[in-house]
Amino acid sequence: MDAIPAVRLDGVSKQFADSYAVHDVSLDIDAGHFFSLLGPSGCGKTTSLRMIGGFTDPTEGAVVLAGEDVTALPPNKRNVNTVFQSYALFDHLSIEDNVAFGLKRSGVAKAEIRQRVGEMLDLVQLDGLARRRPRTLSGGQRQRVALARALVNRPAVLLLDEPLAALDLKLRRQMQVELKQIQREVGITFVFVTHDQDEALTMSDRIAVMNEGRIEQCGTPEDVYEHPTSRFVAAFMGTSNLMTGTYRNGEVALADGPGLPVGRRAGIADGAAVSVSVRPEKIWLSDFEAGMSVLSGVIRETVYSGPTTTYLIELAPGVTLSVLEQNTARSRMEDRWSGGETVEFGWRPEHCLVLS
Repeated sequence: MDAIPAVRLDGVSKQFADSYAVHDVSLDIDAGHFFSLLGPSGCGKTTSLRMIGGFTDPTEGAVVLAGEDVTALPPNKRNVNTVFQSYALFDHLSIEDNVAFGLKRSGVAKAEIRQRVGEMLDLVQLDGLARRRPRTLSGGQRQRVALARALVNRPAVLLLDEPLAALDLKLRRQMQVELKQIQREVGITFVFVTHDQDEALTMSDRIAVMNEGRIEQCGTPEDVYEHPTSRFVAAFMGTSNLMTGTYRNGEVALADGPGLPVGRRAGIADGAAVSVSVRPEKIWLSDFEAGMSVLSGVIRETVYSGPTTTYLIELAPGVTLSVLEQNTARSRMEDRWSGGETVEFGWRPEHCLVLS
């Protein structure tokens, strides 16, 4: 038998006045997974999270946790905990008392509270700060306290609403790795809301990309990045060169440029308007292989970014492609193009995606 999902959204919608924040979303989240709801502001990801937690009632559909329909249950009757962006810590309590707060309210014995709080503080690397107050901690440390307070209750599902958004870039990247390590160690299902594509790709087992209240695509990070199924996903997941044209006889004719060989594509009729997507890092500037699509264009801009250099190449009037090259140990500054040169570039056929 198939395992029962930790979380199931079954045709869930949430309507405010005349508009839908979430519209007919069906989704299964497997137990023990790190699952991310990803999308731009206003796409419905936080509303979806709030419906799982019981903070918002769905207009239609059902929320099912471990096989139990909890749609009508309040938050305190659901086996979930939530970590908010603001952390919501009690400044008048010590770190250990913050972490112990939920256990005390549940009537857990004092000896068990001490043991579980100690284990959680050790897990989040705060065991030496138990008597400190939240206001004396850094942003990253406060985030760890909020995480320990949620995990100490041993929920079946932990909901995280952009908990890293307030941290600076370097600390956020450090916490991404630590958060994933903690999730693997405790084995609890994490449902993580973010608008940051890199964050979702770094931590997730699976990602649901949301747009205008609906799920555009759901899959592993590699699936969603390498094989987007819509123009929105291709554009939202990192940087992608998107070109619009007409599909005919295995080529896409650009409005004002060359035909791009893409091969026969099942399900796409001749004469159909399509988008073509090629990631910047998939484009080669030298050492072309047999069977590659090789074109030429004019370099209009060179952007040096330390580990990488990005070239903006004009393929045709109004069509500029971004090409990313790694700056390796063999790279030399004098080998970089500065602009105005005509260059050849190409890509493998499998890296050219045709999106209807």
